Amino acid sequence: MRFIDEAIIRVAGGHGGPGCVSFRRETFAPRGGPDGGDGGDGGEIAFVATHQLGTLQDFRFKRVYQAPAGMHGSGANKAGRDGEDIEIPVPVGTVIRDAATNELLIDFVSDGQKWVACKGGRGGKGNAHFVSSTHQAPKFAQPGEDGEARELKLELKLLADVGIIGFPNAGKSTLISRISHARPKIADYPFTTLTPNLGVVQMPDLRTFVVADIPGLVEGAHRGLGLGHKFLKHIERTGLFLHVLDGTKLLEDATKPDSDLQSTIDHLIERYQIIRRELELFNEKLLHKPEIIVLNKVDLLESDPELVERARLTLRQRITSIRGSHPLGEEPYVISAVSGKGIQELLFVIQKEVEEHRSGAARRNAEVKLPDDEDIRT
Repeated sequence: MRFIDEAIIRVAGGHGGPGCVSFRRETFAPRGGPDGGDGGDGGEIAFVATHQLGTLQDFRFKRVYQAPAGMHGSGANKAGRDGEDIEIPVPVGTVIRDAATNELLIDFVSDGQKWVACKGGRGGKGNAHFVSSTHQAPKFAQPGEDGEARELKLELKLLADVGIIGFPNAGKSTLISRISHARPKIADYPFTTLTPNLGVVQMPDLRTFVVADIPGLVEGAHRGLGLGHKFLKHIERTGLFLHVLDGTKLLEDATKPDSDLQSTIDHLIERYQIIRRELELFNEKLLHKPEIIVLNKVDLLESDPELVERARLTLRQRITSIRGSHPLGEEPYVISAVSGKGIQELLFVIQKEVEEHRSGAARRNAEVKLPDDEDIRT
């Protein structure tokens, strides 16, 4: 199924039903008077977030949503039936904006969250409402009101604890398939991954976290080059970046006696900085997110562990100077997504960082929580 993460739709609440003009006519009530009932209210349109959906695919085929109108009022003071409400399911992580002004209307961050987009029009009052001492037989009733209508822009931003980023063919898809049940397409050509992939990682203590494999970024992605520009928005919500560097170029240093390790490190650092620049140009706040760097594909270099360690230490020094802070633990972590080397140790580091991010987010939410009624009264 094609991954759809943007859609523009039109929604409209139902029209209110008109009131009724009626007079009571019964054999023994020659002056029964007006008895026209009210019209029913139009149906409303609401959006409900659910974990059961992963894309905005449904909006590719249906772009107009119209709620049913309220029914007419009738005689004997009978009110018309209200129009049925429509609930539109959307994936958790969906952001809805006004299509005309781009104003943010709602951000769905939890399962079951509901937002009413368009209210239905009120039903018109029947002529029984307009009786007075000077006007005892009104021959008019109110028409129903129009329902609200608007054009909306839906945008899906994946919710994940960890976002896996890096150049194409760095091994991101292989890594997510190794640590979770996600099964992305894997091949040895650039841009194999055309859509983000989500996977759930379960640790030995049964705690879990969600990882997202973001399609490969290239230089100029924020301007629309490559594929990354389509999916940069998906990493805004992640709490932690897992930056994957391709270690295959180190193979040249292992096979050529006169090769220069420094040039290889320069190549890796250059690619690392390109990704960081793209993140900064898209949203400067992304540079302040926690990050773990991994050097992948070291299975090609198992015959020369000394070279790998020298490369890791040199990378560590360069990363420190770029970030302006010391790397985590043994960062950059040396792994092989194919053989599984170093994966388990990396997962424990990721889990620790994810737990710290979650606890920090919980504290921030508690700080902005509104005071209870007693605090307000005092």
